[in-house]
Amino acid sequence: MNLHTLANKPGARKTRKRVGRGMGSGTGKTCGKGHKGQMARKGHKHKPGFEGGQMRLVRRLPKRGFRNPAALTFLPVNVGDLDRFDDGAEVTMDELRRTGLAKGPADGVKILGRGELNKKLTVKARAFSASARAKIEAAGGACEEVGS
Repeated sequence: MNLHTLANKPGARKTRKRVGRGMGSGTGKTCGKGHKGQMARKGHKHKPGFEGGQMRLVRRLPKRGFRNPAALTFLPVNVGDLDRFDDGAEVTMDELRRTGLAKGPADGVKILGRGELNKKLTVKARAFSASARAKIEAAGGACEEVGS
């Protein structure tokens, strides 16, 4: 295979349709838009979801559920992941973000109980699960709930 032997697969590159170039071209006069009507006019626009005057699908479907605008979102961090910090360190939201354990937008971090912790840490987070709190305190550390 050489560069001069390369070629596109048939149908990979399509020539653009040149409209309004005479009756013999097949797209002369009305340029493939038909006669009159909204779509034949210049500057025509449809709103997204417009169905020609029929009730839009988004309005035909029933509404379900409730989304609490005051709900808090938490980033989960497991106790086993905290073992990478030095013994006696203070673990905060900024430290978790710096090490890559807490990524993305959220109101805070929730420490969950998966894994083992062998170091004495002071963990400052928005929320703790009961098992995470027990494991941190069993290792000699402390849990502090902070609001952000």
